[in-house]
Amino acid sequence: MTDHLNVTVIDHPLVQHKLTLMRMEETGTKDFRELLEEISMLMAYEITRDLPLTDIQIKTPVSTCTSKTLDGKKMGLIPILRAGLGMVDGIVKLIPTIKIGHVGMYRDPATLKPIEYYCKLPTDVAERTLIVVDPMLATGGSAAAALSLLKAKGARHIIYLCLVSAPQGIKAINDMHPDIKIYTASVDERLNEHGYIVPGLGDAGDRLFGTL
Repeated sequence: MTDHLNVTVIDHPLVQHKLTLMRMEETGTKDFRELLEEISMLMAYEITRDLPLTDIQIKTPVSTCTSKTLDGKKMGLIPILRAGLGMVDGIVKLIPTIKIGHVGMYRDPATLKPIEYYCKLPTDVAERTLIVVDPMLATGGSAAAALSLLKAKGARHIIYLCLVSAPQGIKAINDMHPDIKIYTASVDERLNEHGYIVPGLGDAGDRLFGTL
């Protein structure tokens, strides 16, 4: 993993390989969906490497020993609708006890401003480390607004996880939420005049749900 400012690029070979397949125009909905699930699990593996552990005594078929186990740190998973839903299953397979909330944000196509339309969270968000997921971090407007909403609801520990990001989106979160660490598989070149990431991978929601 490579660090720049408050963003970490997850450069694991499997992550980068699967991201290349997702970028390809000819990759269909089924493969795109499966790749997103797989890459989300791999990225979640990387971002959870610092979870605290505690020692317990166990008995194996051969002997007793002291071994490591997670110390019960509470986690939460918050997909930003709708594209963020595609990242849920992979992470849940890795952390099956994680609680899931949902935040609905969309970008007005004319103004590019974020509009909130849904929010349902675990009741104890203040006690949890929340992983906020969305495949694309473009202008950063929707992401920053979702993070502000979570903080207003009491969240204190938040990680932002995306596949592809633009420098503008990273800066927007860094400026508004300097306490929140961003993890991504790629920092792409720029945004185009329509607010799409270049080279990006197109509209992740449309490719995920087949609504092209």
